[in-house]
Amino acid sequence: MDSAPLPRPGAASRAPFGRRRCEVASNRDSGGYRVVSLVDREGPEPEPGQFYMLAAATGWGARDGRAFLPRAISVAETMPAAGGGIRLDFLLDAVGPGTGRLCDLEAGEGVWIVGPLGNAFASPREVAPGAAGAVLVGGGVGGAPLALQRKRFAERGIAHRVLLGFRDRAHTGGLDLFCGSSGALCPEVRLATEDGSQGVQGRVTDLLLPILAGDDAASGVIYTCGPPAMLEAIRALCAEHGVSCELALESPMACGFGACFGCAVPKPGGGFLRLCIDGPVLRGDAVEEVSHAYA
Repeated sequence: MDSAPLPRPGAASRAPFGRRRCEVASNRDSGGYRVVSLVDREGPEPEPGQFYMLAAATGWGARDGRAFLPRAISVAETMPAAGGGIRLDFLLDAVGPGTGRLCDLEAGEGVWIVGPLGNAFASPREVAPGAAGAVLVGGGVGGAPLALQRKRFAERGIAHRVLLGFRDRAHTGGLDLFCGSSGALCPEVRLATEDGSQGVQGRVTDLLLPILAGDDAASGVIYTCGPPAMLEAIRALCAEHGVSCELALESPMACGFGACFGCAVPKPGGGFLRLCIDGPVLRGDAVEEVSHAYA
């Protein structure tokens, strides 16, 4: 297999070099997580799969005075902001002091952002010329970039289904991002929870496997984002069934521009990819294995 990353069709929005200050518009609960909305008056509109480097303008550091590194967070929703600019929504889970500070942001506070960064999901026919539609598969907070992708597909009339997996009802963050204007879950969305509290009991791959085994599976493209173990299972299943897929990977990052090599992941034939510029979205057939070490 060729070890070089496959060329990306099209060009995603790229941020102006340097950071800019945005204001927090709101911070709301979403299934045990937080959705923080920022107003960006200067940057371009991002595409699904792209991410931003975020750092609170105040209180961004440890008690001993050391600053936190910015956190790489994918965008979950965009819309025009009142007074001009773009509203950017981020789905956040407080897994450490940095994301904890972001989860505590209040309306009116400032946030330094750099972005949009990285590449975006391609359209189904750019991934596989004969593709007629798509299946979006998300796990936990990995559903965030897929929410924006679902919105884009709906706007462009691209047929799609959405499969979402969660641990339990208390960890269904971002599910409301897949609801329509009435507040009801969109009809193309199916759920799986490990404890059976919502949807079917099991993992999201249990929902995907019957689709991959169908006669028309090759007519669609799988788009997925979630924990490394889930991504690796989906990558392997797609390879087994001859179905094209795109994976949105994550890795620790310090800069977002490819300078620090903090997000370097090994290529199949040797060498490394930097997820911030070569990814975070990669074709499944350009990845030998999704490692737990990436997250």
